Amino acid sequence: MRLIEAARLSIRHGTQTVLENVDFAISAGEIVTIVGPNGSGKSTLVRALIGLERPASGTVLRRPGLGIGYVPQRLHLDAALPMTVERFLSLPRRVGGDEAARALDRTGVPGVQGRQVASLSGGQLQRVLLARALLARPEILMLDEPTQGLDQPGTAAFYRLVEEVRRDTGVAVLMVSHDLHVVMSASDRVICLNGHVCCEGTPKVVSAAPEYRALFGAGTGGAFALYRHVHDHAHDGTAGHDHPQGHDHGHNHAHRHEGEDA
Repeated sequence: MRLIEAARLSIRHGTQTVLENVDFAISAGEIVTIVGPNGSGKSTLVRALIGLERPASGTVLRRPGLGIGYVPQRLHLDAALPMTVERFLSLPRRVGGDEAARALDRTGVPGVQGRQVASLSGGQLQRVLLARALLARPEILMLDEPTQGLDQPGTAAFYRLVEEVRRDTGVAVLMVSHDLHVVMSASDRVICLNGHVCCEGTPKVVSAAPEYRALFGAGTGGAFALYRHVHDHAHDGTAGHDHPQGHDHGHNHAHRHEGEDA
């Protein structure tokens, strides 16, 4: 069953075309990951699918009554504003203490109800945001770069959690990611976006696509080196062996999946 479907979607900001002729669909229970360079329109697409962006052309169809849980890329909270986790979870809908406790336990941060939101670590905050999204009992979770700012073990732990939530609840998951290696292992489909859909398919298909290599197969450091390393070793079947010079970042990442975030 299709939950959300977009056809020939184009979005413009002033004279700039951000997305052009994008076709997209996600069905019940799927995990779909959107990857792409900065400025490729990833967050814009998520906002359009939710209804926060007006298309210049094309259509977005959502199943009537669809329950959406949204975890934004950034949460802007005034550090001077007192806000406990329990109070935050009750915005905008009042949530009982037992229900809040169960949600926090489910997302791996039990007992933080009385903590100030501003005092949480990055990993704890993302888990609280996920708990808040799950309290609405959504049919689809929209996660916009939810692991931005987390270290590699924290990222891996968060996505394992998302995969467990999907397994236990059947919720569909659409996530924008800057970290292809961890996300691809949990995704049913990957969409590579750069103002338009460059390529789409299973992680294996996308990692071998020339369009993907053109975007992520160049660059000398940081995420680009990690992407290139992961592509090369996924492609030739020698993951974990013969790491080229300068690819230690990718090597460490691949072997730290069992770590937990702070």
